[in-house]
Amino acid sequence: METLLASSSVRLRALLPRSCSRRVPTVRKRTLRHTHPRRNMSASANAAAVTAGVPAPSPPGSGRDNPHGGDVVVQYVVLRRDLIDTWPLGSVVTQGCHASVAAVWSSRHHPDVLAYCSDHNLDSMHKVTLEVKGETQLRNLSDKLKTEGIDHKLWVEQPEDFPTCLATRPYPKSQVASFFRKLKLCK
Repeated sequence: METLLASSSVRLRALLPRSCSRRVPTVRKRTLRHTHPRRNMSASANAAAVTAGVPAPSPPGSGRDNPHGGDVVVQYVVLRRDLIDTWPLGSVVTQGCHASVAAVWSSRHHPDVLAYCSDHNLDSMHKVTLEVKGETQLRNLSDKLKTEGIDHKLWVEQPEDFPTCLATRPYPKSQVASFFRKLKLCK
């Protein structure tokens, strides 16, 4: 677009008398500074809301934007301890990331997920990373969650058909914490 504008102003200068040609600005290429888009968007959204007479969104963690009041929305990620001890750390982290993204994407239209991924909550997401001993415990946990109607993704690495971890969709902590009480924090 800048090239189009630059060529248009050159053509415009050619059509104008010499006395007017100094008044037509030329468009130069500018280097844009990298800015954090979320902060810019929320700042402009807040400014627009104030000028429109609409209250600005409440700050993260205040509970006003959370559909469940003060109950924090959290995503649980459960990794296998046997893999943590034998696989490279990056590979285990990648498995958890796969499960986490898949669980969020699968439920992307759910109000809890929308609140969890909203612009003003992106910098304050809550995740709890836990561990189980091995494949059997991971499959048992997945079966229990399935039976109780808890949305989650059991990540099964392909083509090996090898379950590595699971992640819930974001839930209010009070709804799902009881399923994870007996599990250890991943260290």
